Amino acid sequence: MAKWVYLFREGNADMRNLLGGKGANLAEMTNLGLPIPPGFTVTTEACTDYYNHGRSISEEIQTQIFDALALLEEKLGKKFGDTENPLLVSVRSGARASMPGMMDTILNLGLTDISVEGFAKRTGNPRFAYDSYRRFIQMFSDVVMEVPKSLFERVIDEIKEDRKVHFDTELTAEDLKEVIRRFKEIYKEKMGEEFPQEPRVQLMEAVKAVFRSWDNERAIVYRRMNDIPGDWGTAVNVQSMVFGNMGNTSGTGVAFTRNPSTGAKGIYGEYLINAQGEDVVAGIRTPQPITRLEEDLPECYEEFLKIANRLEEHYRDMQDMEFTIEDGKLYFLQTRNGKRTAQAALQIACDLVDEGMITPQEAVSRIEAKSLDQLLHPAFDPDALKKGTVMGQALPASPGAAAGKIYFTAEEAKEAHETGERVILVRLETSPEDIEGMHAAEGILTVRGGMTSHAAVVARGMGTACISGCGDIVIDEKKKQFTLGGKTYFEGDYISLDGSTGKIYDGDIQTQEASISGNFGRIMSWADSFRKLRVRTNADTPADAANAVRLGAEGIGLCRTEHMFFEPERIPKIRKMILSKTVEEREKALEELIPFQKGDFKALYEVMEGKPVTIRFLDPPLHEFVPTDEKDIEALAKDMNLSVEEVRSTCSELHEFNPMMGHRGCRLSVTYPEIARMQTRAVIEAAIEVSKEKGFEIVPEIMVPLVGDKKELKFVKDVIVETAEKVKAEKNSNLVYHIGTMIEIPRAALLANEIAEEAEFFSFGTNDLTQMTFGFSRDDAGKFLVDYYKSKIYESDPFAKLDQNGVGQLIEMAVTKGRSQRPNLKIGICGEHGGDPSSVAFCHKVGMDYVSCSPFRVPIARLAAAQAAIADKRN
Repeated sequence: MAKWVYLFREGNADMRNLLGGKGANLAEMTNLGLPIPPGFTVTTEACTDYYNHGRSISEEIQTQIFDALALLEEKLGKKFGDTENPLLVSVRSGARASMPGMMDTILNLGLTDISVEGFAKRTGNPRFAYDSYRRFIQMFSDVVMEVPKSLFERVIDEIKEDRKVHFDTELTAEDLKEVIRRFKEIYKEKMGEEFPQEPRVQLMEAVKAVFRSWDNERAIVYRRMNDIPGDWGTAVNVQSMVFGNMGNTSGTGVAFTRNPSTGAKGIYGEYLINAQGEDVVAGIRTPQPITRLEEDLPECYEEFLKIANRLEEHYRDMQDMEFTIEDGKLYFLQTRNGKRTAQAALQIACDLVDEGMITPQEAVSRIEAKSLDQLLHPAFDPDALKKGTVMGQALPASPGAAAGKIYFTAEEAKEAHETGERVILVRLETSPEDIEGMHAAEGILTVRGGMTSHAAVVARGMGTACISGCGDIVIDEKKKQFTLGGKTYFEGDYISLDGSTGKIYDGDIQTQEASISGNFGRIMSWADSFRKLRVRTNADTPADAANAVRLGAEGIGLCRTEHMFFEPERIPKIRKMILSKTVEEREKALEELIPFQKGDFKALYEVMEGKPVTIRFLDPPLHEFVPTDEKDIEALAKDMNLSVEEVRSTCSELHEFNPMMGHRGCRLSVTYPEIARMQTRAVIEAAIEVSKEKGFEIVPEIMVPLVGDKKELKFVKDVIVETAEKVKAEKNSNLVYHIGTMIEIPRAALLANEIAEEAEFFSFGTNDLTQMTFGFSRDDAGKFLVDYYKSKIYESDPFAKLDQNGVGQLIEMAVTKGRSQRPNLKIGICGEHGGDPSSVAFCHKVGMDYVSCSPFRVPIARLAAAQAAIADKRN
């Protein structure tokens, strides 16, 4: 018989894939002898089984759950469902990868109308008993039965207003009985039946709900953003309850062993007296700093510090811990490697190396490559900031500067972002349902919540500026307005947030490029010493190239020459070439472009100082260059001494039904070899001149795009070689240059060995290769891919994360075939996948020489390449 359920004492930290992160750590802490409320874990395999069997839990799994529950009853001397001394449990999710706030939790499970009375007598604390029951009804209704949480919150607000109290903790036992009565009325009205009074039914429905939550919309979005496979599933942890809401000697909190925003060593966290864990995370009450616990409950604080330090030493990483104090006794409910900002990740990694806890390889491996993007985000311009007006200040929950227009719902924030607006999401408090709006926002501002609230944790993980717990704000979400500092702000007004200081500014404050800390250089130096892949950049301008070099780029892997033709003094010349009727006319028009092209290339060569530069010849269809505005058509007709109708007709003829698969790439040079001649002359002359003027050894790499046949490449290559050799003879130069191609058509991958006879290097253009392999346009796919995510056909956008199963097969085949023909074939990638960590790991695996990506993703690629090399060596 398969084992689907493990008691905490039966597991350990190495069983993460089976028990999930939370279950494995609870098992590990249990075995370390720490104060952990006992419980058991239903495995991730049981979750997979649940989905494989039509979302139902098998009898075998149910039997094992109740057998484990019986052992729990025996250990604690309590009975599940007992009317006098009931065993109550929490039911929590626990995936193998940390997904904070994305899945569901139910507390106080096991209470009923009868057992709550016995529970009240047994504890001698009726207020606590009825508070626990009302919490359970609300959470079960919301999480398991999907009755909106807002209906219950409205009841509590009404009763507090009627009783003239401000906090939930001020409600009496009798008040809470009234809350329970009205909660059950809501449940009956919405579900058509009474609230369930059988604890075993409650438990199985809760387990199903946690399994279901693996596939809720916010979890799917989170997985897509964090490269978490959908077939992993989640474990379920059933744990005996300990209660932080028993009075002033009880409480609950969340803490870190180091500051998750800065990385500074020292306990950092918050807690609430007389509360349960959800109160801290949900931000319903603003908590106290953990240091206050030393005043309130000094013995608990001292014990907490000892255990926290022991956990960090055991796991050799910064820990994120949840704890509860029940009537003066401390319990740990969870520990995990804490989410942190990129700045903190670098600080912690370097500190742990200096403290002798980890090696440089481990330090490099632990930093999430994508998170480096946070370090490169802008900060406020100091001069602009001096002129800014501070309207309020609250908790600096996630560092960084953000300015944008106010929006009050996640949906509106997302829509505004998609139209190109900068967005600040303002919420009373965020919830997991807000994930897409939070992702779209430049910054997040909440009225409630602390440094460990949902908004704070998720924002830090995303690298988004966030300020939380601004109780001075008077917000009316329905009217889409709030008042702060004596001013009322409406949807669409600008505000600015400094997530590092917690200050909220009026208006749109200018930002500037971020500076990079010394820890960044140290980590990157280690990474560079471990990686095998070189890292280049995609750059068309000297400014982009210089920025990429500053961030560690070792060359240019893609210079798109078409971007150089759109400047005002150049576009008329390319248009003249397109409309010319003879070769001579085209050559004359192109000759006027040579000085511009040569100047562009010289500027790039100078910035790169001898580093390799790969220049892609003209790629887009010609219709992209022709005028569409009537005034431009008339001006072109006059300049070329043609009729307006003649120009309009030619422009119309150039229109293609499927331009991405039309007359573009190398096909242009086959039809118009003079284009390749012009570009070759510019490339070679620029290289020769800069070599002489600056003393750099420049070896240009000319890349022919969209090749699908060896003969096609040879035709264009012959034109390039003839022109290049002619220029070298004119300049009396012995310049070395290389000619290669982009592999971006499936046919090119299939015939890579033949194409390698002519190509000295391959560069995979994965944007087009993905497009042509899938058969859908990257510009239009967004309209329907969301349906594919929901239906689990695809888990991620193949234009953002390389499809290793399909497109990857073509790449691997092309690498093997190309090198079978030319063993020293240089191979790289220059699509946007070059900056995606999982795609970089794939490039390492198949033996590429380099990846090329946009300038700001160069550090990400450097770190990802090092992590791939370290993992490869370890395996």
